[in-house]
Amino acid sequence: MASPTEKARADHKLDVPAVAKAEPGQADRTGRAQWLRAAILGANDGLLSTASLILGVGAAKDAEQRTMVLSGVAGAVAGACSMALGEFVSVSTQRDIEEILNIRDQKPEQEEQVVLPNPVKAAVASGFAFLMGSVVPLLATTFIIDGRWRMMAVVAVTSLALAVFGGGGAYLGGSRVAVSAVRVLTGGWIAMGVTYFLLKNFNKDD
Repeated sequence: MASPTEKARADHKLDVPAVAKAEPGQADRTGRAQWLRAAILGANDGLLSTASLILGVGAAKDAEQRTMVLSGVAGAVAGACSMALGEFVSVSTQRDIEEILNIRDQKPEQEEQVVLPNPVKAAVASGFAFLMGSVVPLLATTFIIDGRWRMMAVVAVTSLALAVFGGGGAYLGGSRVAVSAVRVLTGGWIAMGVTYFLLKNFNKDD
C-alpha cells in the first residue's frame, strides 16, 4: 500500500526525489554532490553566456577591446547574481516541499536520517562558479590586443573549457564522458555562432 508521501507526490505530480536515508558518511557525500552539481552547471553557464555576449558585442563593435571587456564583466556579475538567486529560490522550494512530505510520512527514529538540500550552499556554489566560468573568456578578451585574434582566442578557450566541463559533469554523474563533452561543445558552438552572426548585422555606421 502506498505511503502518504507517495500518494501526495502522485496526486500533485511533484517531481520530488525520494528521501535519502543516510548511512554513515552518506549525508556528507550527498551534500557534496548537490553543491558540486550546482557548481558545474554554474561554471558552464557563466562560460558560455559570457563568451557569447563578448562575441556578439565584438561582432557589432568591430572587436573593440574595451567594449568587449566591459560587456563581459557586466554580464558575468549580472549572471552570477541571477544564477545564485534562481538556485536559492529553486532549492528552497524543493526543500520546503520535501520537508512537508517527509513530516507526513516520517517515523520518529528517522528524524535525523533525512538528507535535505541546502539552498544557501547551492546558491553560493552556483554564483561563484558562474563567475569562475566567466573568467575564461574574459582573460582571452583582456590580454589579446588584435581584434581578430581576440575573437578566435575567445572561441578556442571557451570550446576547450566547454569540453572539460561537459566531460567532468558526465564523469561525476556516471554517464559517458565523450558523448557529454561533444554534446556540450556542439551546443556551445551553436550558441556562440547564433549570437555572433545575429549581432554582426548591427556592425554598421549609419
